[in-house]
Amino acid sequence: MEDEADDSGIPATVLDAYKQAESRLASTNPGCNLEWELLAAIGRVESGHARGGDVTANGTTRNPILGPVLNGNGFANITDTDGGEYDGDTTHDRAVGPMQFIPSTWATWGSDGNDDGERDPDNVYDAALSAGRYLCAGGRDLSSQADLEAAILGYNQSESYLRTVLTWYDFYKEGGADSVPDGTGADPGDRSDGINTPTPSPSPSGSDRPGKGGDDGKGGGEEDGKDDGKGGNSPGPGPTEPPPPGGEDPGDPSPAPTIADLRVVSPQSPTAYTGADFAERPKVRGVTSRGTGVSGKTVTFTISGQTGAVFAGGGKTASVTTNGSGYATAPVVKAGQLTGDFTIRATTSGGVSPVEFAAEVEASYGLARVGDAALKAAAGGEFGTVEAKVTYRGGPAAKAPVTAAMVTEAGEPNDKGPYFEDTEGNPVRKLNLTTEDDGTVKLPTIHAGDTAGTYLLLLTTSEGVTLTLELTVEQGAA
Repeated sequence: MEDEADDSGIPATVLDAYKQAESRLASTNPGCNLEWELLAAIGRVESGHARGGDVTANGTTRNPILGPVLNGNGFANITDTDGGEYDGDTTHDRAVGPMQFIPSTWATWGSDGNDDGERDPDNVYDAALSAGRYLCAGGRDLSSQADLEAAILGYNQSESYLRTVLTWYDFYKEGGADSVPDGTGADPGDRSDGINTPTPSPSPSGSDRPGKGGDDGKGGGEEDGKDDGKGGNSPGPGPTEPPPPGGEDPGDPSPAPTIADLRVVSPQSPTAYTGADFAERPKVRGVTSRGTGVSGKTVTFTISGQTGAVFAGGGKTASVTTNGSGYATAPVVKAGQLTGDFTIRATTSGGVSPVEFAAEVEASYGLARVGDAALKAAAGGEFGTVEAKVTYRGGPAAKAPVTAAMVTEAGEPNDKGPYFEDTEGNPVRKLNLTTEDDGTVKLPTIHAGDTAGTYLLLLTTSEGVTLTLELTVEQGAA
């Protein structure tokens, strides 16, 4: 055996057994939606895939895989139920085979997975199909998270066991599994060493769902090897003390969960004004293929575009570590002084597709004409009313200074064409004005002058926002 075999490797015969069980149940119990990866996760925890695939060509283990003696010494006390047929013990029961069935449980759920006419708990094909039937019993739909967790807890009423199995399940679903030659898979150790991984003991009756024993309704009583409903004295392999936080077992370490998908949780605010901060920060969640949050992974947020938007601190890139629930929130985004569109992209490692947030920086100050009629006047005449409005961050800019000036195409002062009049009636071509409380400014009468042509009127706020209007002077009637 190679104790340091790649975690993704599953011995060929064992992997085939898991997949055949999935196929069989897809036909006989399609509503269950059992996936072979779940059987693989349980098989990995229960026996290290039949001790690294130490099986014959037909899937039978070459050496017995036995749990500890259930004599009440650290485990439940279960008197022999099979006359030693499966576990070789005529006094007490022991969990047997790659999927670690107690003999009395096997009597109910044992199946012939390889169609050889026998039901053998030491045969990986028989054991995998039996485990699948057990997990599906009671009308469970394993595509439902609630039913999935109930099925696993039915196999072992232990939260640490649930976490470990789900971690392996995610691992196999996200990365698949490499088929390796029998006898070369990872071997977590001898099942009789006392590792505390309880075994399945469901009731087949319609009134009791698998994993709910009649004595306490929490996972079985002493008759199925679980004397306290918490997996503390279970007959399967595992440490007698609870595993370390996170569900890790030094004898059978779980693979670190990986992010399979980045999901948008809180979108970036669509707009912000120049000089302001965006109200919302981009937030994503890194999840496994089943939607479980993955902690401790790096998510990088990057700003791209021609605006001056940056993260707090001045950079256009920020890396954030996902929290315990898989969430990562970008720093505050500052709009800067340049208007326009930009994008924030969130990425992580492992070939996961990035997600993007679109945003726009708008000018804090706005200047627009009120009305859209063409500005035309006959030579020697007057233009109609010209009115504009100044806004600040979406609201009216009261008492805002505005300059109105006649200019050339080059932006220089123009001493020809349309003009205003000062208080004494003299022509002037530049005025300083102020908006009303509603942000509007109404220009004084504009006189057309005597020369036909097209002229430009430039309005400018104190913040440098401009608006250019075209004035057309038409030749008067002869």
